[in-house]
Order: sequence, then C-alpha cells, then structure tokens
Amino acid sequence: MDIKQYVTEKAKKAKAASRKLATISTEIKNNALFKMAAELEKESGHLIAENKKDLEASEKKGLSKAMLDRLTLNPERIKAMADGLREVAALPDPVGEIIGIRRRPNGMEVGRMRVPIGLIGIIYESRPNVTADSAALCIKSGNAVLLRGGSEAVASNTAIAGILNRAGAGAGIPDGAVSFIENPDRACVMEMLKASHSVDLIIPRGGEGLIRMVS
Repeated sequence: MDIKQYVTEKAKKAKAASRKLATISTEIKNNALFKMAAELEKESGHLIAENKKDLEASEKKGLSKAMLDRLTLNPERIKAMADGLREVAALPDPVGEIIGIRRRPNGMEVGRMRVPIGLIGIIYESRPNVTADSAALCIKSGNAVLLRGGSEAVASNTAIAGILNRAGAGAGIPDGAVSFIENPDRACVMEMLKASHSVDLIIPRGGEGLIRMVS
C-alpha cells in the first residue's frame, strides 16, 4: 500500500481504540501499565537484539559517539523505562477531575472536567525511551497514541511499541491504543499532519527544526 493509505489505516485503528480507552477505569489502566513494565523487562534480550540493528546501521552512516549513546539500550536503560511506566501508574488519574469551579450569581456552580483528547500523534527523534514514556502518559490520561520516532531507532521503537501494545491489550487496553509508524519514510510525517480525520493533537519532541516543520 502507498504511504497515505498506510498512515490512514494506522490512524483509523488507533482512533477507534481511543474511543474505547476513554471510558476504561483507572484500575485497568494502571494494571496495564504495570504489565507493560513487566513485559519490557521480560523482553529485554529481544529489545537489545533489535537495538543492535539500529546501532550497526547508524555506525555505517557515521553517526557520532554521542548520538550512538543516545540510541543504545542496555539492561539498565530498559529497567529505567519500565520504572517510568510504574511511576506513571502511581500518578493520580486526571480523567474526570473537575477544576476551576466558580459559583454564578444565581448560585449555580460551574467548573471544567478533564476528559481524554482522543488520539495523540507524537513525532520525536532518536531516544527509544521516548516511545515508552509517551505511551505511558497517553494511556494514563485515557488517550491512544500514534508514534513516529526517528529513523535511526526504527527497529528499537517498533519492538518497544509492539511489546507495549500487546501487553496492554492483554490487560484490557484496546488493541491499537499504542501504535507506531514503522515506515521510516519522511512522507509519513506529512501524512500524520494531514490526518485530522483521526489524529486530534500532534506533539513534536526534538530539535528546533522538527518543531518548526510540524508547526
């Protein structure tokens, strides 16, 4: 299939998952995050093997040692990713919180209730841990996420997102709530930006060039 169709189908599936996720209880979300954390640690050997593919390809491209270090996954960094998921699970659930309550002259109290946004698209650069961090925050707040990481870490990010989605689905989170754009073609980014039929918010995370392009 072409790039537009590929991104559109990914976004539509994730959007459908977001509608179900918005009504899921705090307990289910937290249990899913704990299960995701456990699966990351359990699959650390697989993650390191996939990460090695990214490192070898990046070395051939002549990436700097600093960049290679940012890309590298090891047992300590995988544990840190898992611990990050557990920390998010321990946070209060923002969904349903009522803020800014004011009493009107007629005695009526008016406030704003926090609700999920829907499907959040996140475009980011090299660090694989961003995949887990972004997914955790979106799931906790009742949002599905469509991730597009840098091409240097495509094997690592694909593996991480796959583990998170499978673990979440096994714990009651809708399949597709954590989706990743595996195709490294830059045209995928433009199609994400055009996918307003499914993607409710785009968040760029990275350097000034990326942020300007997304804006």
